[in-house]
Amino acid sequence: MTDCIVSKFGGSSVANAEQIKKVRRIVQQDPRRRVIVVSAPGRSEPNEYKITDHLINIATDGVHLRQQRIELPVSQCRSAVLQKFTDIADDLDVDAGCFLEALAQDLDTELSGDKRTAFLASRGEHYNALIIAAYFQQCGMAASARLPEHFGLRVGGDYLNARTLPTAYENMASLATFPDISVVPGFYGVTEDDEVAVFSRGGSDLTGGEIAFALDAEKYENWTDVSGVYEVDPRVISGARVITRLTFKEIRLLSSKGFNVFHLDAMLRCRDSKIPIHIRNTDDPMAAGTLILNERVPEEDIVGIARLDNMAYIYLEKDMLGEEVGFTADLLQIFQEFRINTYHYPTDKDDMAVLVNQDDLLGSINDLRRRIDRKLKPDFMNVEYNLSVLTPVGIGLKNNAYPIIQALGALGNAHIPIAMIDQSPSQICFHIAVANAVADDALQILYDTLLDRS
Repeated sequence: MTDCIVSKFGGSSVANAEQIKKVRRIVQQDPRRRVIVVSAPGRSEPNEYKITDHLINIATDGVHLRQQRIELPVSQCRSAVLQKFTDIADDLDVDAGCFLEALAQDLDTELSGDKRTAFLASRGEHYNALIIAAYFQQCGMAASARLPEHFGLRVGGDYLNARTLPTAYENMASLATFPDISVVPGFYGVTEDDEVAVFSRGGSDLTGGEIAFALDAEKYENWTDVSGVYEVDPRVISGARVITRLTFKEIRLLSSKGFNVFHLDAMLRCRDSKIPIHIRNTDDPMAAGTLILNERVPEEDIVGIARLDNMAYIYLEKDMLGEEVGFTADLLQIFQEFRINTYHYPTDKDDMAVLVNQDDLLGSINDLRRRIDRKLKPDFMNVEYNLSVLTPVGIGLKNNAYPIIQALGALGNAHIPIAMIDQSPSQICFHIAVANAVADDALQILYDTLLDRS
């Protein structure tokens, strides 16, 4: 283990000069923070578009935002990107003329296709790292921008969905040898042919996690605009508290069921090396945050309740379904052919349900049903729409059914109809589906029953 903390700062943490000044103060507070991974600038105002969206819109000649029913001229996106970095540099009093000139040239790249999109999408992180490193230096800090193309963050796969190559880890380990602070742009790497390729959106988290693994870091900090992982959505439950400690298994389950904390793949390498991940708030650096660990002592049954809205499940009945070898595999293959993600699929001897996001069924549900009918010939098939799935999670649920009984009893007493109930094979979470219309009430009841310890 190296005496090093890898600190990743998300888009909200580096959205403007005032936020970057907070980042500088945080970095200065602990000399172990020697590798700083930065995102592209996020929104300074709610009505702004993210810099990465502007860049992808430039790359796709306006198609990217048009797909979201937003008409924004490419020329306006170009101006917005240049103005954003100009404002940040001016407000930090950093001489960034050479950076801005290089950015303008990059925006006029002659690359095409996915190579063009990947290159332009990466420019937000690239130039933010350069400006932040220059600002640190101006403040008397020993710091340098170290770019993936310089230290060899080698990636393969698709240009827009890159994966880290084994050779990259030894290259990234060199970051531990520098005596000063390394400011690294997240989100992108370079191929064996020295071409830029990007991870999936949110990939700056992945950069941070991969570097932490390569360095065998003491800790990986993920700085964002919230004070950690909440027990439930605080916008719905006003009394929700931050969970101080979670296991990787718990956060994976919470994240897959609606807790959008950070890129899930970013955790895998840290989990494998037992590197703690600390989620912290740039705007409240004294807050304890949430620490994610390989193991913790379960002091409670439930730590949090995740929620997925706008869900649907497809229910099938067929005699002897449980004895029909390959039925489940064939059914899931059909969903894959229609590019529909499935969440889970409770089953019994003669029936089965598949949970999906109902937006994924738009334009394809009729053809999907015909395909299932013809290939699997179910005796009965039905689709239930407009569901919310509430998922209490906690390692204290292992071999402990009492919270499930409590939850069902409380919902029954409140006359909340339950569309589905299922417990995970790991026994550390269970799922309750209710109508979207009563989801807020159901969540409040479950919170009061399972989590409110006041």
